[in-house]
Amino acid sequence: MSSNRVARETQNTQAILERLVGYDTTSRLSNLELINYIQSYLQSFDIESKIQFNDEKSKANIIATIGPNVPGGVVLSGHTDVVPVDGQDWATDPFTLTEKGGQLVGRGSADMKGFIASALAAVPQFKAANLKRPIHFAFTYDEEVGCLGIQSLLPVLKDQIAQPRLVVVGEPTSMQVANAHKGQYVSKTRIWGREAHSSRPEDGVNAVAVAAELITFIGSLAAKARIHGPHDDSFDPTYTSFNVGPIKGGSAFNIIPNYCEFDWEFRAVPNADPAATLKDYTDFLSDVINPHLEASFPECRAENAVWAYLPPLKAEPGSDAETLALALAGRNDTTVVAFGTEAGHIQSIDFPAVVCGPGDIAQAHKPNEFIDKSQLDACDAFMKRLADVLSA
Repeated sequence: MSSNRVARETQNTQAILERLVGYDTTSRLSNLELINYIQSYLQSFDIESKIQFNDEKSKANIIATIGPNVPGGVVLSGHTDVVPVDGQDWATDPFTLTEKGGQLVGRGSADMKGFIASALAAVPQFKAANLKRPIHFAFTYDEEVGCLGIQSLLPVLKDQIAQPRLVVVGEPTSMQVANAHKGQYVSKTRIWGREAHSSRPEDGVNAVAVAAELITFIGSLAAKARIHGPHDDSFDPTYTSFNVGPIKGGSAFNIIPNYCEFDWEFRAVPNADPAATLKDYTDFLSDVINPHLEASFPECRAENAVWAYLPPLKAEPGSDAETLALALAGRNDTTVVAFGTEAGHIQSIDFPAVVCGPGDIAQAHKPNEFIDKSQLDACDAFMKRLADVLSA
């Protein structure tokens, strides 16, 4: 199929969403087929795009500019990967968009291929609008597994895109404008103990028991945050929250386990100091845990490494960017979201950002994920207003 024929057949948002959902871009897989489709689609309108590969060249980000690359434009940003469907009870093929009573069912329909589809469907409008200020596309890989794609793309955006007036991260907010979210910091703690028969505890060091002590300390950090704050009444809960996730260690009830590891995270309100929280934890490791372990047996130790993080998105009430976002969305007030997005990373390079996109986050990551067609209509209206504003 020629690129021009692709363009003629897929200028409708729902049709483009059907194409996008049809690509299984689960984070463990490649997204290159989808990226190639987007590149061909843009090329059919004589829009150049740039692809940035990961180190293995198995995945890619894509950026493109419509209109003159001058300051004051708007970046439409989204991720192309989706979460797995393994073990979920789907009533239909998750990678075939299925319409049911005004709802479009398929993996990624809400999170967040609906937004990307609407942006692509608006390309003919954008091209015809005689834009005075640009509309940029920035679509990434591996958001769902640590925002890996956007982190590699940040220097490219800063270098190649003129300072924008606004970046819209199109995560599902039911087209409300979210101006803030918490940050997320995910760590893995590893403990190396010493194996021995369980009847001779003095001969070994129980790595699982050490993990329990560390998890208890994390609980004290959580209690401190809950009681003493800082608090932000925009969020529920109003404080930085903590969670301990997967843990593994030990092989038999009568063997002192020589290794244990666990993942843990905290979600920091925007005015918290995550570096201080991590320092409290690592100081406990270095000042309390490790001296005790090494005194028992020199090879025993515990280590912590942050393996994923999302900076918070900090509200900028009354800013020009927020005012523009509200006008584009047809809203009078902002909200916050409990989930993390790429917007915090984008804000870190001094690009003003909000989160606003079609669909409901309550449908994301679940079997039978869907987006209401009315939400796509609302997003299409957003895109039309955007073309009008930037061509004025």
